[in-house]
Amino acid sequence: MKRLGLSLAILALALPLRAAELLPIEQQVAEAVKSPKVTVVHFWATWCGNCKSELSSGGWSDFVAKNPDVNVIFITTWDPKPGAVELEKYGLGGQKNFTALPHPNSSRKKEEQMHEFLGLPVSWLPSTWVFRDGKLRYALNYGELRFPMLQQMVADSLDKW
Repeated sequence: MKRLGLSLAILALALPLRAAELLPIEQQVAEAVKSPKVTVVHFWATWCGNCKSELSSGGWSDFVAKNPDVNVIFITTWDPKPGAVELEKYGLGGQKNFTALPHPNSSRKKEEQMHEFLGLPVSWLPSTWVFRDGKLRYALNYGELRFPMLQQMVADSLDKW
């Protein structure tokens, strides 16, 4: 029993240290995903062909418009260009439920790239994560998204598990 108590005390001390290790952008997103609302976090880059395909299809702008109760956060990753300017071309930006953030590490060099976010791996662009109540419900780390599937993941995330 003493071991369990000691383990819990160590864990309690370790958790704030982990939070302190987060970059400011991660702290901002970690706070956002705690919401009882569904939050979609999307990693993308202006040079990424699959990212451009998703945007040019109108899928993201339609999704944001049709889901005002879903928070959508786009994080420009592995890209020195400001993503917000590019997103405006596709009708994204200015919506109350949409946020565009640039990751501070914009390097495309494999050895210098950001490889994790919130302690979770980021290995491909685009990648899309769905959160609710601070819990990761779905992670799509393989590329271009199908919007009916995203809509279903949002609906499933609203169900009680």
